[in-house]
Amino acid sequence: MSFAAKDVKVLRERTGCGMMDCKRALVDSDGDMDKAIEILREKGLAAAAKKAGRIATEGLVISKLNKTNDIGVILEINSETDFVSKNNEFIEFVELVADTIIEKKPSNIDDLMKETLVGKSNTVEDILREKILTIGENIKIRRFNILEGSLSSYIHGGGRIGVLVKFETDISSNQDGLKEYGKDIAMQIAASYPQFIDKSIVPADVLQKEKDILLAQALNEGKPKNIAEKMVEGRISKYYKEICLLDQPFIKDMDISIEKYTTNVSQKLSGNIKIKEFIRFEKGEGLEKKEDNFADEVASMI
Repeated sequence: MSFAAKDVKVLRERTGCGMMDCKRALVDSDGDMDKAIEILREKGLAAAAKKAGRIATEGLVISKLNKTNDIGVILEINSETDFVSKNNEFIEFVELVADTIIEKKPSNIDDLMKETLVGKSNTVEDILREKILTIGENIKIRRFNILEGSLSSYIHGGGRIGVLVKFETDISSNQDGLKEYGKDIAMQIAASYPQFIDKSIVPADVLQKEKDILLAQALNEGKPKNIAEKMVEGRISKYYKEICLLDQPFIKDMDISIEKYTTNVSQKLSGNIKIKEFIRFEKGEGLEKKEDNFADEVASMI
């Protein structure tokens, strides 16, 4: 019995196993789908696939730079429970995946899976499957981004939040003042969750939607329309301070903005600094978490 590429795809969808494993199983089973599934189960691969269907919203976020601080990665790898995120085997795997991304620079997760894990002889996909089996939980490489240039990174809460920031500067990266500034900016982003660097890049539709909301609020307070419109302009300034990094009050000195802090450091170090880009990951954000009902859990045990 022969098989086609679509059969490999179907087997992968049914088992969650790697494409090459599915292809080998179909070769060994002479194209028999059910037999191929049995082969994958016998090899322990389908067991990992079964775990892969479980919800994984815990885990770690890591932000890491290379030795010269000019290539950085921010990465989120999820597990099912917080216990696993503190497991040394899991932590080592996360670190090695980050090192692999820095060294190999894959363009997406599919490409990453095909890369050989740094310091190992097997691919990321093979070792991920092995970790799922040995640790006993679903583990999922969710997302990553790479930045290159003058960089700073920060990890908060033991891997709950990670930040990677890129700067444009003519100041030497070896200067302690620049390193301290970079860390401060990364910490600011972790704490204050800005969405944009400055007000000039806030999309027009986002701004208009906020103005419409603020206008409706003012009208609902009973203000005449002309007064309400003036109130909106004042409240937009407060909105910018919430969503724009340069407008935010500096968390270490609330009397100055991040823009002013940047100017102060630039003058002190006799150079120029511009924040070009930042990425902030928070563990599990946007994922649907499993809600456990304690009473139902106890009842199921009786």
